[in-house]
Amino acid sequence: MITSGRIAVDGKVVTELGAKVIPGKAKLTYDGQPVQMVREKIYILLNKPVGYTSTRSDPHAKHTVLELLKGIDAYLYPVGRLDLDTSGLLLLTNDGDFTKLLTHPSHQVNKTYVAVVEGRITAANLNRLERGVKMEDGVTAPAKARLLTYSPSEGASTVEITIHEGRKRQVRRMFESMGHEVYKLSRTKLGFLDLTGLSEGKYRNLAPKEVAELKKLASPPKAAAPRPGRTPARRKTG
Repeated sequence: MITSGRIAVDGKVVTELGAKVIPGKAKLTYDGQPVQMVREKIYILLNKPVGYTSTRSDPHAKHTVLELLKGIDAYLYPVGRLDLDTSGLLLLTNDGDFTKLLTHPSHQVNKTYVAVVEGRITAANLNRLERGVKMEDGVTAPAKARLLTYSPSEGASTVEITIHEGRKRQVRRMFESMGHEVYKLSRTKLGFLDLTGLSEGKYRNLAPKEVAELKKLASPPKAAAPRPGRTPARRKTG
């Protein structure tokens, strides 16, 4: 947008990347329209249906999750992604720092899914999931997994699995690496958040307390400070 001459500061087109402006003093426009600073931070919890992409725009997608957010006049973007054929809990926000905090690989926030998979999931399968599954991009981190049901007539198992990594299509690939195709997948929890009272396609605003708790949950632990007045003991040599 900058290099194509669509941005102007105080009426003068700016094409230099990295040019600085003073918020509140400089008049910033995009295609001649004033650009306003984002004042209100919005945090949305959406129960995403299958068939919607977790992007702002996609020329190849029939539907995006933003179509479900009726009446919200803000530039929102998803916090992480759910595949087109995966349903469930998805966060959207206009807070970039919040997004980076929750999606950074070193910040471990648990994500729980319920998967309906082909065949019978055995105790050995659950142990493999919990120890880590070898895939083409490396071994997964230990997970938590439990069998919810097995239907002999349908030849399918329903499994709850909790991970904290965010690899592409990770849960599906974990089961497929063990020879079990995933028929249906839904994210049911993110940290302490769940979908209680929220039907598919519906959303709600997160409470300030929930946002604060998520930030605390995602923040890396601080190293303990040394106790004052104590120095490491020196060992005698000789």
